[in-house]
Amino acid sequence: MRAVDLNADLGESYGSFTVGRDAELIPLLSSANLACGFHGGDPRVMDRAVGACSAAGIAVGAHPSFPDLVGFGRRVLEASAEEVETDVLYQVAALDGFCRRHGVAMQHVKPHGALYNHANRAPEVARGVAAAIASYDPDLLLVCQFGTELARAGQEAGLNVAYEGFLDRAYNRDGTLVSRSVEGSVYHDRGKATEQALRMVTEGTVVAIDGALVVLEVDTLCVHGDNPRAVEFIAALRDQLDAAGVVLTSMRDVVQRRAGRA
Repeated sequence: MRAVDLNADLGESYGSFTVGRDAELIPLLSSANLACGFHGGDPRVMDRAVGACSAAGIAVGAHPSFPDLVGFGRRVLEASAEEVETDVLYQVAALDGFCRRHGVAMQHVKPHGALYNHANRAPEVARGVAAAIASYDPDLLLVCQFGTELARAGQEAGLNVAYEGFLDRAYNRDGTLVSRSVEGSVYHDRGKATEQALRMVTEGTVVAIDGALVVLEVDTLCVHGDNPRAVEFIAALRDQLDAAGVVLTSMRDVVQRRAGRA
């Protein structure tokens, strides 16, 4: 029986700015990636987000980024491997402080935005991310895309990796995400988004933006919390997964199931 985790990027509000529909999304998820202050989130938001996830019984992960609050973490910054490592370590430790306050064991780390996409292709950046996680807690899962430099770096650092697929983003033929600057890179059609997600889980493939068929592994499916249709997408997907006999479970459980099949 197939199983999958559902995650979303949450806790991205800060100060007087509200981003996303966290309260509506949390009950629909099994995992949440919480901003750590560098692209969104602040101490109050982090505290409330961890508390809300704890109350709902969903797993918590850190969502570190480049230090780019103005650009919402979606700009690639010039950074050495050491800078990436220490910035990620700083953010993971900050969120873990709130996890400890609420008696929550952090489950995973998923880089955000430009850091995630850049680490997929840049080995030194990927190694910096993986080194930060491994030095803090080697039991944390690293969320990444199948076949990327980030996945390789995580495995070389001794981390367990959780392979991620995206409901609401278009893919390149190399399995990476199409840049948000390209028209059609972000999906707003519910049918298209849920069809892509279901295909990734049940068939292990995705159709790239140029029509190429891409083979990939998926342990967890993500919808971006700042997508205006995120709640609608996740609710529809849950129904379709249930109809297809796919079990919704924790990210760690899905990774362990995959390891048992290997």
